[in-house]
Amino acid sequence: MPRSFPIIWIAAFLVVIGVELFIIDNLDPYVVAIIIYAGINIILASSLNLINGFAGQFSMGHAGFMAVGAYSGAVVTMAFRDNYPAIFNEPALQPFVFIAAIFAGGLCSAAAGVIVGLPTLRLRGDYLAVVTLGFGEIIRVILLNLESVGGARGLTNIPGITSFFWVYGFVLICLFVITRLVDSPLGRSFLSVREDEIAAEAVGVNTTRSKVTAFALGAFFAGMAGALFAHYLRVLSPAIFDIQKSFEIIIMVVLGGMGSISGSVVAAVFLTIIREALRPLQQITGTDYRMVIYSLVLIVLMLTRPRGLFGTKEITDYLPERWKARFGVRRVSPKES
Repeated sequence: MPRSFPIIWIAAFLVVIGVELFIIDNLDPYVVAIIIYAGINIILASSLNLINGFAGQFSMGHAGFMAVGAYSGAVVTMAFRDNYPAIFNEPALQPFVFIAAIFAGGLCSAAAGVIVGLPTLRLRGDYLAVVTLGFGEIIRVILLNLESVGGARGLTNIPGITSFFWVYGFVLICLFVITRLVDSPLGRSFLSVREDEIAAEAVGVNTTRSKVTAFALGAFFAGMAGALFAHYLRVLSPAIFDIQKSFEIIIMVVLGGMGSISGSVVAAVFLTIIREALRPLQQITGTDYRMVIYSLVLIVLMLTRPRGLFGTKEITDYLPERWKARFGVRRVSPKES
């Protein structure tokens, strides 16, 4: 990577700190909520794109991984609050507890990804999609009947720790890891599996290991997003993580372009904003037309941009040539449009 490349990430992190200190408190709480949900959706869409776009595996159970992370992270912070109040209520120590909860949520989700990945990722195409969809529903039903985390009543009184800084700090971590991963040898193995799994096996790529690794990493970041979500909403219910939630994340990936991190970011922000912009229409008509509009948007997109808004390219690919090296632009494959 060019030497100037890390400077971009450092500058972005400083912007996040500046917004948290000087801007976010002056915004309407409703606007802040939309911004935070957009950040959480960026992590979800980017992590699913790692599985669907870069590794070429069509997963439809991403909400299940989000649920595992949300409940796991919430249980960790609630346990500290109830059993070690001196530690939890100490301002200097609470951030470390929260970071531990977020990573606990990510690790539990990654473990779930490995559990579902090892026996199922030998499958391909529609078969894999159906299995992952079923896995997401299994997670939801287990949570629905698990009284230790509230069961059908849900989990309430979760500490409200999530803020703009936490969400977008982890957004930057997620995007940084994924972009660097794609340019690594491991990332190249993901791309080889996506392009032609049989040819990848022929040249010595362990395709099963590559797919399971992509699945575990995608699940890890989905779990972190779930933990952030839990500590912002403060109430969890299994109904939140239903099939529709998985479809919403898939729509973000397809809309932005499967194989484009920039596309996932833009689509996540766009769909989060349009969902709230259409809420008055729901109040007027008494019917939720958002999924209908999502479907129409996808139909129009498939007709005009079959590979999504960005295809498999990034925003930096559209920069003048003299600027591309400064941003560490990755090479595009011959099949990219």
